[in-house]
Amino acid sequence: FADLVLETWDLQCERNGREHRTAEMGCQQLVVRRGQPFTITLHFSGRGYEEGVDKLAFNVETGPCPVETSGTRSHFAVTDFPEESGWSAVVQQQDGGSLSISLCSPPNARVGRYSLTLETSTGYQGTSCHIGDFILLFNAWHPEDTVFLRDEDERCEYVLSQQGLIYQGTRDYITSTPWNFGQFEDDILSICLKLLDTNPKFLRDQNRDCSRRNDPVYIGRVVSAMVNCNDEDWGVLAGRWDNHYEDGMSPMAWIGSVDILKRWKKFGCQPVKYGQCWVFAAVACTVMRCLGIPSRVVTNYNSAHDTNGNLVIDRYLNETGQEDRRSRDMIWNFHCWVESWMARPDLAPGYDGWQALDPTPQEKSEGVFCCGPAPVRAIKEGDLQLKYDIPFIFAEVNADVVYWVVQHDGSQKKSTHSSVVGKNISTKSVGRDSREDITHTYKYPEGSEKEREVFAKAEHKKSSLREEDEGLHLKIKLSEGANNGCDFNVFAVINNNTDTDRVCRLMLCARTASYNGTVGPQCGMKDLLNVTLAPRAEKSVPLCVLYEKYGESLTQDNLIKVVALLTEYQTGDVVVAIRDVYIQNPEIKIRILGEPMQKRKLVAEISLVNPLAVPLNNCMFVVEGAGLTDGQRIKELEEPVEPKAEAKFRLDFVPHQAGLRKLMVDFESDKLTGVKGYRNVIIAPQPK
Repeated sequence: FADLVLETWDLQCERNGREHRTAEMGCQQLVVRRGQPFTITLHFSGRGYEEGVDKLAFNVETGPCPVETSGTRSHFAVTDFPEESGWSAVVQQQDGGSLSISLCSPPNARVGRYSLTLETSTGYQGTSCHIGDFILLFNAWHPEDTVFLRDEDERCEYVLSQQGLIYQGTRDYITSTPWNFGQFEDDILSICLKLLDTNPKFLRDQNRDCSRRNDPVYIGRVVSAMVNCNDEDWGVLAGRWDNHYEDGMSPMAWIGSVDILKRWKKFGCQPVKYGQCWVFAAVACTVMRCLGIPSRVVTNYNSAHDTNGNLVIDRYLNETGQEDRRSRDMIWNFHCWVESWMARPDLAPGYDGWQALDPTPQEKSEGVFCCGPAPVRAIKEGDLQLKYDIPFIFAEVNADVVYWVVQHDGSQKKSTHSSVVGKNISTKSVGRDSREDITHTYKYPEGSEKEREVFAKAEHKKSSLREEDEGLHLKIKLSEGANNGCDFNVFAVINNNTDTDRVCRLMLCARTASYNGTVGPQCGMKDLLNVTLAPRAEKSVPLCVLYEKYGESLTQDNLIKVVALLTEYQTGDVVVAIRDVYIQNPEIKIRILGEPMQKRKLVAEISLVNPLAVPLNNCMFVVEGAGLTDGQRIKELEEPVEPKAEAKFRLDFVPHQAGLRKLMVDFESDKLTGVKGYRNVIIAPQPK
């Protein structure tokens, strides 16, 4: 027999991409999911393959030093039936000189970039030929993959959807901001693989790191550490919270992960400036979805940052309601992290499913700024000793807040108010643009027997709340929404739930604030020395907050913190109430003109009305949307936008992917920043 000569081959990127749900990554490279067969075609010249005469075998290798014992190299022969375990290659069909072969990786294979080599031998003669590279991802569709997710709608949302909503604002006024995850956009997959190859564990021991890439727990931990740069590693984002972002991008300005990851690569893996919690979480979510691990961004309102681990957050106020900065413990208005879905074979049964991963640099874990994966179930059950970092997240959703009022003589009075931590934990619903409340997955109902059991297990003594039906009760109310550029009223509502007259002093103070709890200058104040309350009476005291007072110092978080302090003269008791008011930005209007169809031009009309009493300068719109705009489109307006005038422009774009898409817009100017808007567009497929 003459030698078998391989002439050409076809990795069938397009067909395999469709079957493996990776087609949107483009058909220039073969991207497949583990445990699922993919087909390649070999063309021989001269004569075709003859079973029993010719031997065919494949070699697959990943990582810098592939070895069989680490699972980074495998050699397997072409057979008639697939192997039980390990890699396999099976003849599918033969047609003259062309041969279709189905290859399949085991469902626990290492993910990453592989090289594929074919070895042919006839008799004693053998040749080998490198026929290309392919990338192997986790497979949420395969029942034996550790990231297997049963529900198809959930797989579509948490693995395949390139766009979503992230919840911000305050617990009393929840807002959503659109985000372009863009995990299938050009070059993002190779950037995610580069991120794995620049992580310190890889640089320390490349072989060991690559051999552990079959484990989503390990990958999650690496990604959580690599999204921030606090460890002098090559992390993606630098965090900053002090409202000085001039030498980079303000965290509020981003509308997607693609821009951030591309900048990181372009500037030689230098950290991109700047991120805050939702940016860290969204970028980590993009990387995890890209690698095939189901993931979502979640927001926890009134999130505790307990630095000393005692599950108590002590806050100190002076008699005018100003915070005395004595405690590193903070209450964040909201805090975002990521949940990723995976089995936990490293733990006792019962902890599979959603795992919390927090890439925002806060505290070190095993010497590195990363957090998780922590089984959400373990957080709910108070199993603080399990891996990884459960006590920190348990505190974020369960810590107690105690307010101490520091009198002028230095003595401290404990307020009878207990603020509540871990509220309205939120994520985007599956397949819809509405909010899903997942608080019940993190904690049992407040005051329930189960909650008491969990706290006992976690050695957490929750301070008993004084019943609202006795003594004095204080609340801050808002009559209607607060709009940027306008004055608004807040009300301190006092209830005397006793049978005697009460005489009190009421302090009301408003200050601009950031979402991590720090406050700026005062923008409204009232001090009433003589408030008399009849028995069982209610009194409402208004405070008008003027735009001319808050406008200059409003941060890009658009928050105003209102503190009310009620001191009763007779007993000296102090009651504290705090409310964060979210200042609403104007709406960005988006109109789509034309019939939305793949590869056909569309026009978007984008506009916003300046709500302020002053002109807006240096106005800029940034538009992006996976599958719609081919990267970012930036429009700078030449003229200032006068008060009550409209900033407007038209954008032409050609959608290159069909299906439901989001067109996302960010508006920046000197006085109005980080304004977001989006529009859902259903793109019809191109007629065949």
